[in-house]
Amino acid sequence: MQDLLTLDDTRATAALDAAVLDTARAAARSALDTLRTRNGAGSEFLGWLDLPVQSAAGVDAVRDAAARIRGESDALIVVGIGGSYLGARAVIDACSPPHTQHDLDVYYAGHHLAGSDLAALLRALEHRSVSVNVISKSGTTTEPALAFRVIKNWMERRYGRDGAAKRIVATTDSARGALRGLADAEGYRSFIIPDDVGGRFSVLTPVGLLPIAAAGINIDALLAGARAFHATAFNASFETNIALRYAALRRAFAATGKNIEILAGFHPSFLMIAEWWKQLFGESEGKGGAGIFPAAVMNTTDLHSMGQYIQDGERRMFETFLLAESDGDDLLVPDTGDETDGLQYLAGQPFSWITLRAWEGTALAHESGGTPNLAIRLPSIRPDSIGALLYFFEIAVAISGYAMGVNPFDQPGVEDYKRNMFALLGKPGFEAERAALLARMK
Repeated sequence: MQDLLTLDDTRATAALDAAVLDTARAAARSALDTLRTRNGAGSEFLGWLDLPVQSAAGVDAVRDAAARIRGESDALIVVGIGGSYLGARAVIDACSPPHTQHDLDVYYAGHHLAGSDLAALLRALEHRSVSVNVISKSGTTTEPALAFRVIKNWMERRYGRDGAAKRIVATTDSARGALRGLADAEGYRSFIIPDDVGGRFSVLTPVGLLPIAAAGINIDALLAGARAFHATAFNASFETNIALRYAALRRAFAATGKNIEILAGFHPSFLMIAEWWKQLFGESEGKGGAGIFPAAVMNTTDLHSMGQYIQDGERRMFETFLLAESDGDDLLVPDTGDETDGLQYLAGQPFSWITLRAWEGTALAHESGGTPNLAIRLPSIRPDSIGALLYFFEIAVAISGYAMGVNPFDQPGVEDYKRNMFALLGKPGFEAERAALLARMK
């Protein structure tokens, strides 16, 4: 597994008092045992633990559907919000070479309420051959349901009702919900969101695997990477289980008042990985007045903006660097013989080597400035290492959440804004709430 993922935590461990670290390690070990025995809060949502070793039949069905999409379309619209699209987008953006021509381009809708953006997307796709994957457990979540209402209408105008139905795939509940009823009525191909897997843990279900495979990414390699980490995920040794170590460090930092974690990627391909990570950790831990606030920066870009605060601002942060030893290309700095830009001393060096030196300089500077840090290192950005990374984070947040005394698998606070929004939109059944809110807004 070390060929896919390693954890460098020397600087983080050195910043912590031994007694604090020992207490955090004991809490993390107890949390790991709770996870392993599946007897903690939210245990009915632990189906994600087994996804790396899921049956080949399910993966084959996803692969076949993806091949059909690729055979009939050159554009795929993924309609979903939160865990219904972030995992797929994270993997696709990480593993698809940027600035290149793809056989199929993936677009995303239903993760906001900007009608102008949706209209612009559909105008841009007028002359493309389009398929749609709509992803929702219920089919009534406001943002994706609104977007799909528009997209369905647009598809039916282009292809006819029957033609559109052949190009739409629904990933939804097995038996209940508005989208399940619509899929059955219209004859959409469909995949199941397992009842025991929450949205933010669903990237290795058809929720994530279908769009990822349709984008041309090797889902067998992705799952193989997750499976490699699965083999050590329940080991109680801090030396061999890096998810356990990471969770313990997070618990220790929280105990010392460092309750903001910054995930600092050192490659633009990590941008959507960071967005997925923010949801995973924020929604899993942020409840009951507890949790570490997850923030993210992309370096070296953000060293020229947020770097000042991280170096010299309020000292409530720790930092987790996300690194790739090689970016898969290793473009070399050309030897021009010209000293005008002051960079001739780097002639012949690969950009990946320069990036790692930038990380080392940043890590040392931030450590000196009072921001302790650790680093998660991948050999390169490829499907197997990304699969290992995703499963590592999922195991770590489960341990970390239990160690902090929260249920990592619910999200009660998410419903509060929805109730207010429904009331203000005038949804039937929310009349009393609407009157109370309007009174507050006067």
